[in-house]
Amino acid sequence: MNKHELVTAVAEHTGASKYDASTAIDAVFDAITAALKAGDDVRLVGFGSFSVSSRPAREGRNPRTGETLKIAASKQPKFTAGKGLKDAVNG
Repeated sequence: MNKHELVTAVAEHTGASKYDASTAIDAVFDAITAALKAGDDVRLVGFGSFSVSSRPAREGRNPRTGETLKIAASKQPKFTAGKGLKDAVNG
């Protein structure tokens, strides 16, 4: 499912227009992004949790030349599915 299909599904489920559904979905994504950028976790009970994990700097190898290179430290967004979502998928 892509974003357009998600907007359509939300609009049909709620009876809202596609514009309103798209605005609401964008607002949710923006709020989650802002919280993660601020260093906060986002917990949606029954659905899952969004968090940020840190990757330390490390050495890697260029597969083409075998040359050693440094990979900078970075932060990665992470999603952990909640029990409700796991049960829905497996049920």
